[in-house]
Formats: sequence, C-alpha cells, structure tokens
Amino acid sequence: MEKTMKASLSVLVIVVVGMLQHLAGGASGQLVYNFYRFSCPYVDNIVLNVVRSAVQNDTRMAASLLRLHFHDCIVNGCDASVLLDDTDSITGEKSALPNLNSARGFEVIDTIKTALENSCNATVSCADILALAARDSVYLSGGPYWQVQLGRRDGTTASQSAANTNIPSPFESLNSLISKFQGVGLSVQDLVVLSGAHTIGRAHCGTFSSRLFNFSASNSPDPTIQSSLLQNLQSLCPDGNSDANTMAPLDTVTKDWFDNVYFKNLQNNLGLLQSDQVLFSTTNASTAFFVNYYSNFPYAFSRDFPTSMVKMANISVHTGSDGEIRKNCRFVN
Repeated sequence: MEKTMKASLSVLVIVVVGMLQHLAGGASGQLVYNFYRFSCPYVDNIVLNVVRSAVQNDTRMAASLLRLHFHDCIVNGCDASVLLDDTDSITGEKSALPNLNSARGFEVIDTIKTALENSCNATVSCADILALAARDSVYLSGGPYWQVQLGRRDGTTASQSAANTNIPSPFESLNSLISKFQGVGLSVQDLVVLSGAHTIGRAHCGTFSSRLFNFSASNSPDPTIQSSLLQNLQSLCPDGNSDANTMAPLDTVTKDWFDNVYFKNLQNNLGLLQSDQVLFSTTNASTAFFVNYYSNFPYAFSRDFPTSMVKMANISVHTGSDGEIRKNCRFVN
C-alpha cells in the first residue's frame, strides 16, 4: 500500500512539474519543446498523418506547405497571418502579389486544424501548425527531421502591404535579398540555407520568363542560364506566354527530393529563378562561399537547414497571453 502511494505521488509530481514548465514556457515569451505534452500529446502524429496524406496525393504540396510557413514568418513574424481570409475589417495577405494565385495548402492546414480541434479543443495554434507542417513536409521529401519549438499564438490581424514589401520576389537582386533577410534577423548564411528549400517545388513561367528572351532590356536571354536549360524553358514558355498552369521544377535534377543538388545546380547555371542564381553568379557574391560549401558537403546542409528553420520560426512570435488560439485558421475569434 505504501509503495503504491509513493508511486502515485511520484507520478503526480512529474505531471505537476511538467504542467508548470509548460505554463512557464508560454508565459515567459519563450518557445519550448513538448509544449503540448499534456494538453495535446498527439499533436505531432496528427499533423504528420495529415501532411503525409496530402503529399501522397500531391507531391507539390510539400513545397507549398514549406513556402506557406516562410511567407507567414517573413511578414511581421510567425503569427499565421497568411492564413486569414479577407473580412470587412481585415485585408488578408492571400491577395498580396507574392501569394496571389500561388500560395496554396490552405485546405491542408484546415484539415489539420479540424483534426486537432477534435482531439484537443482550442489548444494548438495555427502558427504552430504551420511550423510543424513545414518540418514534416521536408522530412517526407527525404530531408532532415528536427524538433520544433512550440507555444506560438496566433495574430489577430494581417498586412497585405507588408506581404508585398517583405516577401522576396523571384526577380530580387542579391543586395535586396540580403537586406530583407537581415531585416528579420536572418544572416547571409540563413539566406543561402533557406533558399535551399528550392530543392523541391515548381514555379510558374511568369516567375522566370523575364530571363528567357529580353533580360534587363538587353534583347537577349540572361547569360547566367545554362544553354540546354534555356532552350527547354523557351520551349515551355514561348515569349513568356503560357497557360497559367505551366510550371517548371525549381530543381531540374531531383525535383521532388530534398537534397543539396540545388546548390550544385547554381554552380552549373541551372538555377531557375533569378533570385536563386544570383546567390552564386553575382560578382563577388558573399553567398557564393556557402553555395560551394553546401554543394560539397550535403551533411552540412542537412545539419544547418533545421537550425535556420528554427531561427526563422522564432521571428516575432506571440506567446503567453499575447495573441489567441484561433478556432478557425481563416478567421480571428
């Protein structure tokens, strides 16, 4: 009897300590691992299962969910503002130029949210869902797995203007890319590492057609495009005109596999977007060292990508009593 009581008391102490750590983590403005250990213990499995199903149905979805997380965090922090629909009082970020007719995966986030609400009502934030879904998308594409720090709360507003200004465009110069990343606390190395996410995914003709025929008003193609790739892209997107659904893989070699081939492509002038190729081809580029490094050492990319993702996912987060836990990721409560 005495042993049973001691065992029960020990379990109770562990539970109470864990709950206090959970609450302290949320109140201190810090993200923590195992934030939902007691309040929603199966959150990782629930998110992974939904993302796995989505990626099996549509391979592109892995890149789309990863991009959605980035487009959220780069605009006023990781607050799930990118998920908000337009209302009478909010103009959402979905209609901003970088997201219009290109950001996708919202239905997958809705499915995850519904499953979590059924399992642990009003507990897991949409911002945390985005972070977990991005991690799982990388993992399911053959990339590294990492522990995601959790405890974000959702913002109550969005900024279309900030989305138009802050999200890097496919036509961005190297200096502008560096400036935008440094503006949110991300380094030159983070820029190169996170650009490596373009090892998966596809892009519409309109995002790279300016490089194919009349680049920088030169009446000739971008000289940093390898000739065979140029011919293929000119055929795919004649005169820059094509069906809205016409796309090319960002990584023409291993298009659906998360690896370091993206960096090898840049070395061989096989970068699809101007904003990719400038990382290597710009004269005296500060980013070229890291392109060469990750091209030569794939394990280093697998090690550093999670580090940069965790850093990005900590940008201006809401924690504690700041923000809210949305019941529906598309609308504030």
